[in-house]
Amino acid sequence: MQFHLNGYRVGDPDKHAPLATAVKTDDRLPSEVDVLIVGCGPAGLTLAAQLAAFPSINTRIVESRTGPLDRGHADGVSVRSMEMFQAFGFAEKVKREAYWVNETTFWRPNPEKPEQIIRSGRVKDVEDGLSEMPHVILNQARIHDMYLEVMRNSPSCMEPDYGRRLRTLQVNDDAQYPVHVEFERVDGGPTEKVRAKYVVGCDGARSTVREQIGREMIGDFANQAWGVMDVLAVTDFPDIRYKSLIQSNSKGNIVLIPREGGYLARFYIEMEKLAPNERVRNKEITVDHLIKAANQILAPYTIDVKNVVWWSVYEIGQRLTDRFDDYDKSNSPRVFIAGDACHTHSPKAGQGMNVSMGDAFNLGWKLAAVIEGRSSPKLLESYSEERQAVAQDLINFDREWTKMLTGRAGIGESDTTPKFQNYFIEHGRYTAGTAVRYKISALTGDSKYQDLASGWTIGMRFHSAPVVRQADAKQMELAHTITADGRYRLFAFADASGARIENLLGFLDNDTASPINQHTPSSFDRDSVIDLRAIYPQTHVDLTTVNFPELLRPRKGIFGLIDYEKVFSADPMHNIYELRGIDQNAGCVVIVRPDQYVADIIALDDFERISATFAKVFKTVHQ
Repeated sequence: MQFHLNGYRVGDPDKHAPLATAVKTDDRLPSEVDVLIVGCGPAGLTLAAQLAAFPSINTRIVESRTGPLDRGHADGVSVRSMEMFQAFGFAEKVKREAYWVNETTFWRPNPEKPEQIIRSGRVKDVEDGLSEMPHVILNQARIHDMYLEVMRNSPSCMEPDYGRRLRTLQVNDDAQYPVHVEFERVDGGPTEKVRAKYVVGCDGARSTVREQIGREMIGDFANQAWGVMDVLAVTDFPDIRYKSLIQSNSKGNIVLIPREGGYLARFYIEMEKLAPNERVRNKEITVDHLIKAANQILAPYTIDVKNVVWWSVYEIGQRLTDRFDDYDKSNSPRVFIAGDACHTHSPKAGQGMNVSMGDAFNLGWKLAAVIEGRSSPKLLESYSEERQAVAQDLINFDREWTKMLTGRAGIGESDTTPKFQNYFIEHGRYTAGTAVRYKISALTGDSKYQDLASGWTIGMRFHSAPVVRQADAKQMELAHTITADGRYRLFAFADASGARIENLLGFLDNDTASPINQHTPSSFDRDSVIDLRAIYPQTHVDLTTVNFPELLRPRKGIFGLIDYEKVFSADPMHNIYELRGIDQNAGCVVIVRPDQYVADIIALDDFERISATFAKVFKTVHQ
């Protein structure tokens, strides 16, 4: 990480000096804010942590609970979310605390004794090379803690305002602060009224924000009850520390998820069928029923539960809103919904928290670009367009996955591999969170130059690969240069001769049509909007004689210090050109959005397309 830019800093480099305006004089909400976030779930905290990186944006986040979450219900963190956590700076902390899902085992009825289960297979949980990050399990409350720390350490010292319940929300003709919101305090304090430029509802499946903007959840329930419990237990089941998918002959199925800490385990347990229109809340299911069902499914093994940390019973349902904002074609959206406020599904695929955080990461940089005046409000329309499609795919996947889990194991079938095992393997990239692909749009290019870097798919996440930093020979992951700061990344992969990248750098530095010159105010650092990085096929030793232009050694900050971390070489042991299908003779430009998705792949000499890609997102500045 980089710090000391504007002077020597003591202490924790993650903790920024607070702004004078960050000091709260009382516990009242301000009367006016730029962004008001309702709800401190994973989506709300992701959005707040991202907007905390923009001191000029007045952001507040409110929560009806009276304090932070201490025991979350979600726990699965996909490799894609881990890549996102790297951008926020706490992926290593998560890796240290979490349970790593290395393998998944499968159990089915013993053909010779159908009333008992046997192990039928095991697979790597994440395919080799899919990500530098693992799939992990960690309590949602700990993820919240880490986001809260990012917010607290920001210049705005952002802290949630707890104990506020939203009563009303109206969008008015007020040109500057059109969203008028009223809160009641759970402590009985006076009603608070806030005017906001934008409001984001991250307030769960029973979202008041969604209700106030007239969006409706559409979907159905599967008439199937499931129980879930986090337990400390003694058992002779041999795979208690593996993620396991267990199908019994007639007693139901279990999804077993080991938890962090070495002892805790979560059991998702298939219970009884529900009658049409019957709700699980009307069934008198207790935790003892869950424990009994678990022992029946696990036979011949047993589980002796010593402590139940948390348990619940729920019914499977897949529901979705048609839009994730209040857009009505007459005005750009002003109110948004994210996470469970706009899509709900079963928890067993481990996607709920992950997709919710993805919603917020998609929206955050767009809000910042619009509020800071760098982009047109029309950019905000892309949030619902992109994320509603992702949620629809999740609903479809969840519906099929649920059918697989609730299906019978098929004793006597000639195929010895259960269908749900094949389905799990086939859809591994989806459950890893790496299958999301945005369609061609103003933010996502077409496939004209896709073959220049076949290992990156336009519209999909930027898959990291090892490189060596030229200035200090540090071996590192290229994607780890991306932080959650709202900047676009322009990765220029040099051609072997160096002639094409030299021409590109000249254009980017000096031409008035350069996107860096078009969209970066003259008073800002050159990389404040578009972060240019160059990667060369030569080794870092061979690059020592190259005279890099100032654009790759930019002077920054109040002292005009030189940034030496813009140039990289291919790692001879893991050559990024070979790993990502880049022709060393041709090179290419890879443009990556602030949320780590590939916006476009372009030839080094197609200056017009490079400029046009950024012109679709940013306004031209007047120097």
